[in-house]
Amino acid sequence: MNKTILACALALALPFAAHAADTNDGNWHGSGEAGLALASGNAKSQNLNAKLTLKKEDDLWKYDFFLEAQRNKANVTSSTIGRDSAGNPVIENTSKYDLTANRYNAGASAGYKFDDRSYIVGALRYEHDAFSPYQYQYTASIGYGYQLLKNSADELSFEVGPGYKVQQPKGVTDYSVNPPVYFKADSDSYVVARGLVNYKHNFNETTSLVDTFLVEAGSTNTYFQNDLGLQVKMSDKLALKAGYQVRHNTDIPALSGYTHKTDQLLTTNLVYGF
Repeated sequence: MNKTILACALALALPFAAHAADTNDGNWHGSGEAGLALASGNAKSQNLNAKLTLKKEDDLWKYDFFLEAQRNKANVTSSTIGRDSAGNPVIENTSKYDLTANRYNAGASAGYKFDDRSYIVGALRYEHDAFSPYQYQYTASIGYGYQLLKNSADELSFEVGPGYKVQQPKGVTDYSVNPPVYFKADSDSYVVARGLVNYKHNFNETTSLVDTFLVEAGSTNTYFQNDLGLQVKMSDKLALKAGYQVRHNTDIPALSGYTHKTDQLLTTNLVYGF
């Protein structure tokens, strides 16, 4: 599965990288950010989150590409009921070092500009999450975009249009039989309405607030994602960023074994701009 994810990410990245190399006009810009936390001793954990973004805009076209990854390993404790030598029930705790988060997300869009404010845009998004109700989701869409604000203090734009989404719900393994039987859930595919809102506010030359809201609304499931970030520059290339992400599915498959519809992630990353 990891090889498949990597291949999809490279397939998205190569056309952008090739175009950037061909033009070499200096209009491409982007940033890479990463956060790492390691703990050892009585508690052991490893947490990594990373993001890469690339953008380019000229008189006719605007391009966006992103790649995100989150991975966490930690001591996981599970409890079972056993019996002591007298036959009395006792709780037995076992601990193992295992994955607790493993998510990859990639996307790309290309917009053709009618004028300085309006454009038509095609977008792709793919997500693989080992710890969510859906094993993977991908969406292809086309829509209309409009730049409402763009000045030294504020930038605000939105995109809206139809799309087509495919998602693979997770199945379930029945351990009551020997050998265990895995029941695979059928994949879903349906038409969605996609909306995207991007906002940025510059408090001053060094501090900025950014917020991106994405919705993919369909008859089977509606997916929301909001990314809020506060970034403070330390130099022309380096910055510190605090981020808060909320992801929500309105409907989750019964066989997945998951009960929470909302996931939240708080990060503090070092950002390198180029």
